[in-house]
Amino acid sequence: MKPSIVTADLTLADEAWVTVALLHRENPSLTDFSVDEIMRRRKREGGLGPMRPGFRVHVLQHCVANRPSNPGRLRILFESAPGRRRLYRPGDPCHPDREGAKSVPTAEDLPAEYQNLFRWYKSYAAASKANLKAMDALLALRGSGRALWADEHADEYVRRLREGWE
Repeated sequence: MKPSIVTADLTLADEAWVTVALLHRENPSLTDFSVDEIMRRRKREGGLGPMRPGFRVHVLQHCVANRPSNPGRLRILFESAPGRRRLYRPGDPCHPDREGAKSVPTAEDLPAEYQNLFRWYKSYAAASKANLKAMDALLALRGSGRALWADEHADEYVRRLREGWE
């Protein structure tokens, strides 16, 4: 099957998502990639056609969730360290200007040969969310005090604790 070349319809942001998703899927032990690694992988991806001007600046700035928007508000990538990127995942911090912006292409936006990346991304994002919670001690405590007032309303519990205070 000859890969389809659809760059006229595919946005540069969607190309960035596909490229970094492919890197993650091909290298499951790596957590992030250098901008140069992303550029090299994009050049090798024939189904996306020739690399267009503007791809690098999308990887550097336009698609990076935790950088100020300039001008785009996309949340496709996350800057894990200077010069390093990974896919943005739900729960990652983002610049306030990018809150609520697009973070994943829609299925209709991608050629058929890249549709399997959506299924892969769903498990990648879910596993990452579980790992994030496990690594964050404060998040792990969420809900741990719920049993303290399970049989009474929170206000009643606080009132009972304060009895006898003057």
